[in-house]
Amino acid sequence: MTSNITAHNNKLDSSILPPVLIVEFLLGLPGNAMALWVFRKNMKSWRVNVMFLFNLVLSDVLLLLSLPFRIDNYLRNETWIFGDAWCRINLFMLAVNRSASIAFMTAVAFDRYFKVVHPHHVINHMNLKQGTCVSCFIWGVVIALRTPLLANNLLSNTSHCRSFGHEKLSLGIRLHYVVFIFEFFVPLIFLIFCSVSIACKLRSRRMDKGKRGQRAIRTVLVIIGVFIFCFFPSVATGLFGLHLKSLGKDVSNPDHLFSQWFQTSLAFTYLNSALDPVIYCFSSSIFFNYLKRTLNRIGFLQLELNRRGCMQNGND
Repeated sequence: MTSNITAHNNKLDSSILPPVLIVEFLLGLPGNAMALWVFRKNMKSWRVNVMFLFNLVLSDVLLLLSLPFRIDNYLRNETWIFGDAWCRINLFMLAVNRSASIAFMTAVAFDRYFKVVHPHHVINHMNLKQGTCVSCFIWGVVIALRTPLLANNLLSNTSHCRSFGHEKLSLGIRLHYVVFIFEFFVPLIFLIFCSVSIACKLRSRRMDKGKRGQRAIRTVLVIIGVFIFCFFPSVATGLFGLHLKSLGKDVSNPDHLFSQWFQTSLAFTYLNSALDPVIYCFSSSIFFNYLKRTLNRIGFLQLELNRRGCMQNGND
């Protein structure tokens, strides 16, 4: 009976995750490639918020580079074949993607908050060079907080490459756990604050029904929606695992059902690279207008082809 349960647990993430991650990779790759091309093509018209969005794309590139190795890992029933060094680098890149995505989402929301709530604040006059310095500072903090993953052996004796679920917790791994939890709840508070403040300010000015006002609110709400949908499942299962561990239950075993649930919940985290283009549409007129022109062009071509087909059929 026990062996059947273990076998079922082993199949949980190895059967569910590979097809899900493949779909996320195939969705995220063209969306972010197009975003890179659009932002790069329109560099002369960049503003600070576009700078933050461009860095959000760069963080997704780290995920897209790492995801094929995680897919291979799950296809082999979580047997890592690429060695300890690449295990550390791979998990480091995944963690940096998560932290950087959260940081730049929050930066975009704050940019929208200051433009609406404090339109005369000095932050709104930040030029592109200063925005670049802010972006570099964010990257520096993110990399510094995630560097402990490079200094710890993350490959267990059973060839499982994981940053969570270790029996012996070093200082670096403990820091990783703390960052993993706090980088969700602290930005979430800020995002909710920005959303409520923008809505209240627009309502007091009676601009909440205007086009620009609605767009500002939608931008922050979309960010909050993507943020919670992608990052809450792994945080919730992670906290539940810590609770079980505090009760004296061993959840570090890769065959444990909770361990499988946590790994499966990470699929939502990886989904952020596929959903981030939705944020680009709401946050950047450059990206939105390009996408609109492309769709209109495709629609026009389709109508033209249909018209020619009808004419040809009429002549026949």
